[in-house]
Amino acid sequence: MDILLVNDDGIYSPSLIALYKSLKEEFPDANITIVAPTNQQSGIGRAISLFEPLRMTKVKLTKDIVGYAVSGTPTDCVILGIYQILKKVPDLVISGINIGENLGTEIMTSGTLGAAFEAAHHGSKAIASSLQITSDHLKFRELEIPINFEIPAKITTKIAKKYLDYDMPCDVLNVNIPEKANLETPIEITRLAKRMYSTHVEERIDPRGRSYYWIDGYPIYEDEEDTDVYVLRKKGHISITPLTLDTTIKNLEEFKKKYGKILCEIKK
Repeated sequence: MDILLVNDDGIYSPSLIALYKSLKEEFPDANITIVAPTNQQSGIGRAISLFEPLRMTKVKLTKDIVGYAVSGTPTDCVILGIYQILKKVPDLVISGINIGENLGTEIMTSGTLGAAFEAAHHGSKAIASSLQITSDHLKFRELEIPINFEIPAKITTKIAKKYLDYDMPCDVLNVNIPEKANLETPIEITRLAKRMYSTHVEERIDPRGRSYYWIDGYPIYEDEEDTDVYVLRKKGHISITPLTLDTTIKNLEEFKKKYGKILCEIKK
């Protein structure tokens, strides 16, 4: 069995090593390959490098674990992992464990989810795994991250085992793990919330008197009870949201009957 590990936090994120070790315990005969960006790529979505060459370097992460550092995006890592390193589509791609949760419809901006969707696009089962972080200053650090990923790695591995054992009608499992989760933490199947953050723009003035801007936001905690935001942030449970690549509206025939004539007759 072939398993490809990618992320958007960079090749030196300790979550990769924790996940690798946990998967090796569960799947001792699996071929596990790590391919990750050379630096932080959060918020880049499913971006792909089409206008610049990519460099790939083999790096030693521990005495026994090596990985491939790619000078590109998480999506680039998936593509190089499949077509340059493995030369085939792996049985499973796990993107993560991300430092910070990925919830709601805003997952479209997530590099973690972008890599998972790219893997599914090429025919692999895919999991996006993220760990809730309430200390915002830790989310974008690349080195010396004081987080223990052992429990999140074991949780992700157990979910991966079940995902591989069953033919589930989804392309990606979006897994979000509470910051203080343990192996007894309840797991719930959820749907995407509308938003996980409010949007805020902060204007500042540089030394030459010109304006510049930081885009940020504040966490949203209130949402409907079956959403990932509510389950993770309000209940403290693990959220699994099954996702598909096809984002076409569900009631397509009804939409066509109601709006087809209006949209398709552009001369009127």
